[in-house]
Amino acid sequence: MEEKARWYVVHTYSGYENKVKVNLEKAIENRNLEHLLQGVEVPMEEVIERKDDKEKIVLKKKFPGYVLVKMIMTEESWYIVRNTRGVTGFVGAKSNNPVPLTDEEVRSMGIAETHEQVDLSIGESVKIIATPFMGFPATIVEINNDKRKVKVEVEMFGRATPAELDFNQIEKIY
Repeated sequence: MEEKARWYVVHTYSGYENKVKVNLEKAIENRNLEHLLQGVEVPMEEVIERKDDKEKIVLKKKFPGYVLVKMIMTEESWYIVRNTRGVTGFVGAKSNNPVPLTDEEVRSMGIAETHEQVDLSIGESVKIIATPFMGFPATIVEINNDKRKVKVEVEMFGRATPAELDFNQIEKIY
């Protein structure tokens, strides 16, 4: 049974987020657990600081005291994360069973998921496989790889109706 890696929130001592990330990455590498623990992130954001009428862009932690870990939850992976120096525990943990973030929570936190490149081009015909337009053919007008969305025109009642769809809501017509 192949399990999918999910994102979990790990609580750390304040100021130890980057140390936890480094220590966890070393532990993963030393124990050859890359297949179980697939990513460690300390979400950062750019903030403009004003001091003496000068503006400076600095990186600040989005969630001080927290580190995000992408992992397949097993006893071994749980043990490695839980016993990393600086980690105080998992967020939402009920005994030894932490709760993973939902896909929507992951998106809202701005964690960049790596996706394979999609072979789409402007003017190409696709079939809509989700939304109320399901089953309708459409023509791609615009592609946004960063947001993983396309703008299409759907031919309905003799008119071209614009729609914005996710990549997973369309399929190529061959």
